[in-house]
Amino acid sequence: MTATIDTIRDDFAFLDDWQERYRYIIELGNDLPPYPEEARDDAHKVRGCVSQVWLYTTRGEGSDPELFFLGDSDAHIVRGLVAILLALYSGRRASEILAIDAEEILRSLGLDEHLTPQRSNGLRSMVQRIRQEAAAALGGA
Repeated sequence: MTATIDTIRDDFAFLDDWQERYRYIIELGNDLPPYPEEARDDAHKVRGCVSQVWLYTTRGEGSDPELFFLGDSDAHIVRGLVAILLALYSGRRASEILAIDAEEILRSLGLDEHLTPQRSNGLRSMVQRIRQEAAAALGGA
């Protein structure tokens, strides 16, 4: 079972130091569902990440479809960050995705203070890609 963003937030509050939180983030990445090998290609690669990151999107039906994401990375911490974003976004309607203030949620976890600038930029690139997918699903791109 994949963690929800609320579970992750609660677990973060319970963990005292950042070494424990980093271990937890890595565990989240280890629990990601398998990523399809055929989607490990240029079309699914997220630009702006230092590590290699892939994002695969499927859509439900309708004018405001639910979007489901699979993701992976070649770096352990980044895989965990992917897992956090999937917990935040996957299974939501496109309009909900566009309404989420990801920066605020990630800041509430303390990630903005404890990630390198490169990882923070990569995280923003992943959020931007997910938002683009949501806008496209609504017919906006």
